[in-house]
Amino acid sequence: MDGSEQTQITHDTEWNNWFPHISPNGKKVVFLSYHKGDTTPDAHPADKNVEIRIMDQNGENLRSIIRLFGGQGTLNVNSWAPDSDTFAFVSYQYRDDLQP
Repeated sequence: MDGSEQTQITHDTEWNNWFPHISPNGKKVVFLSYHKGDTTPDAHPADKNVEIRIMDQNGENLRSIIRLFGGQGTLNVNSWAPDSDTFAFVSYQYRDDLQP
């Protein structure tokens, strides 16, 4: 798979959704959501208020798991546990006092 045949799996009007990850058993999809207006649909920046959401593979039972400060880097790689019960994500705090 090279990503050239992208398929829309949500039809949210209030969210821009990124990084869908299907559980190993194929029953759940977890993904990162940006509030509409916080970013453009084609962008997935860091340092934003986001939500991690989950739904059944058929699009039913959509719900938010956690609201956090994150974005790019929070849920980039598939991090489901082999048993499909848990997954990992990255949360961080923004610090403007750090100098590059």
